[in-house]
Amino acid sequence: MAEVSPPAARSAPGLVVAAPAGGSGTSTVTLGLLAALRARGVAVAAVKAGLDPVAPAWHAAVTGRPSFHLDSWAMGPDLLDRIIRRAGEGAELVLCEGRMGLFDGAAERGAAGTGATADIAAHTGWPVLLVLNGRGLAQSAAALVRGFAAHRPDVRIAGVVLNTASVARDRRLAADAVAALGIPVLGALPDDPDIALPAPGAGDPSGVAPPDPTAPAVARRLDTLGRLIAANLDLDRLCALATPAVCRAGGPGPALPPLAQRIAVAHDDAFGLLYPHVLEGWRAAGAELMVFSPLADEAPPRYADAVYLPGGAPERHAGALAAARRFRDGLRSVAARGPVYGEGGGYAILGEALDTDNGTFPMAGLLGLRTSARGTRRDDGGYRRARLLADHPLGAAGTVVAACEGAHVTVTDAGLDDPLFAAAEADGAVPVRCGGRRGTVSGSFLHVLA
Repeated sequence: MAEVSPPAARSAPGLVVAAPAGGSGTSTVTLGLLAALRARGVAVAAVKAGLDPVAPAWHAAVTGRPSFHLDSWAMGPDLLDRIIRRAGEGAELVLCEGRMGLFDGAAERGAAGTGATADIAAHTGWPVLLVLNGRGLAQSAAALVRGFAAHRPDVRIAGVVLNTASVARDRRLAADAVAALGIPVLGALPDDPDIALPAPGAGDPSGVAPPDPTAPAVARRLDTLGRLIAANLDLDRLCALATPAVCRAGGPGPALPPLAQRIAVAHDDAFGLLYPHVLEGWRAAGAELMVFSPLADEAPPRYADAVYLPGGAPERHAGALAAARRFRDGLRSVAARGPVYGEGGGYAILGEALDTDNGTFPMAGLLGLRTSARGTRRDDGGYRRARLLADHPLGAAGTVVAACEGAHVTVTDAGLDDPLFAAAEADGAVPVRCGGRRGTVSGSFLHVLA
């Protein structure tokens, strides 16, 4: 009998906001569009191409809706489709904020692509709004747009925005040259430093704690940015460009199996690197999630079956975490009956000690590693394909998971714990054993995604 394809379901209309290179203003334009459209009364939602840990927090602050990551290297087609449908629930328009340059990704293909924004555009069929850095650019904009429009036949450049185009004559020449290609220029934004938003990680050496998007000063800038976008871009024409994604209905279960039935999830300024699709998948699988704050010296709820310590910037709060006796005692209590699992900075907290510029602080002592946040930030992050070396709540021994590495501390003493993973970089390098496990306690600097 021939295999029957699952039925297709149309999501809310969507549009990808991308650029030829990072630093072109993709985030600024996306946030401004979200603010401008919401001010018009449009039920707008957002997603982020790639694994930027802080973009969804900005999106949610502007739209009032949850935002999710879409990553073609780490996620298969079924998972991408489930996230797309979830993001578009109740929305009239979905904007996908791109990463880096439109076609930039890993050298090796993952579950559904290289992790490039173009993969998401091709998978969804969403047209691309190309943001050009217009500083010093006139008719040459047409050559740039022509190249991007022709590079992949399954990716359609539907419109262009000129950003930071400071000279009116250059803006006019660039717009006329691009329009001659049959691709509309929807507007040009002036070079206005007054609407610049705090960069992700501003004032935070870890780079994973966003400025508070609900703070009055930031909220005012978001409002100003929305007004600037509304005044300079053709929003009606932009909305008309959006098309629905065709998503397959059904599909398998969550991205990752839940750690247990009742999971205590650490979440505060020290543990902010949460991937929403993982948590939503656990809930959909029937798990109960209970949020608690280690920084407030809260213990995991006493009826929790497992504890999840996500990444973040615990090194900035090492002193407070060292003094959080109820938190540490609660971890030990849960570890006596069920899994305690840490990723990134959460892994460092499970070790013996964390060394910072302000001194060395004792940590939970549930694993033997000692870590340091002194010196320069690590720059060895990126995609990883990791194989579990023993049975774990995330899968049986030998299970291969997609992950990204992200931590800004280094291991100074690995201790005597057994490694958790054998992990290889996306270019297929020889796997390296990493992480640690001792009884019910485990962790690594990998953030497991699917």
